[in-house]
Amino acid sequence: MKSIYLFFTAFLALASCAFAFDPSPLQDFCVAINDTKTGVFVNGKFCKNPKLATPNDFFFSVKEGNTSNPLGSKVTPVTVNDILGLNTLGISLARIDFASRGLNPPHTHPRATEILIVLEGTLYVGFVTSNPENRLITKVLNKGDVFVFPIGLIHFQLNVGYGNAVAIAGLSSQNPGVITIANAVFGSNPKISSEVLTKAFQVDNNIVDNLQKQFWVDNN
Repeated sequence: MKSIYLFFTAFLALASCAFAFDPSPLQDFCVAINDTKTGVFVNGKFCKNPKLATPNDFFFSVKEGNTSNPLGSKVTPVTVNDILGLNTLGISLARIDFASRGLNPPHTHPRATEILIVLEGTLYVGFVTSNPENRLITKVLNKGDVFVFPIGLIHFQLNVGYGNAVAIAGLSSQNPGVITIANAVFGSNPKISSEVLTKAFQVDNNIVDNLQKQFWVDNN
């Protein structure tokens, strides 16, 4: 009886893991299209007839990002919206360019774990664990170093080197999403009630009003 209980416990654990990320594909590929007349709806996108797939369905050219903004960084995502052939494959990536002291501000990916590799420069990176610990885990990365940001956790990257920096991030979803914390909290539309924010951050109402009046930069 005990062995049966352990079996079902293990089975339920594996089943729960299976639904934690994008579903596994049941075909070689499913090139996304928006034509509802000729497509089959799979995992959020319609699929092109595989016989009509072309090399361009699996191709995208990533250019250097323009970092001339207040954050000094530019994220160039490559998701299913950019490579239609990514549909149902459960992966995507992003190129992140940093000017000197450039910051990719605290943010989360609600649907993906991120693995980052530094191509050029030196980055100070970190993430914060969930309540109640809220533990900050950080590392300084140099060229060739790799770091993982677990799914859903707030994380950031700051260029602490003397020149520009470049990194590539792999993500475990075809459409990982991104929530930039400051933009979401202080730049929402419509605005979050100042009463909510003053109590949440334990600050004066004037500070909240000032933050909500600012223009919050989106580096994506």
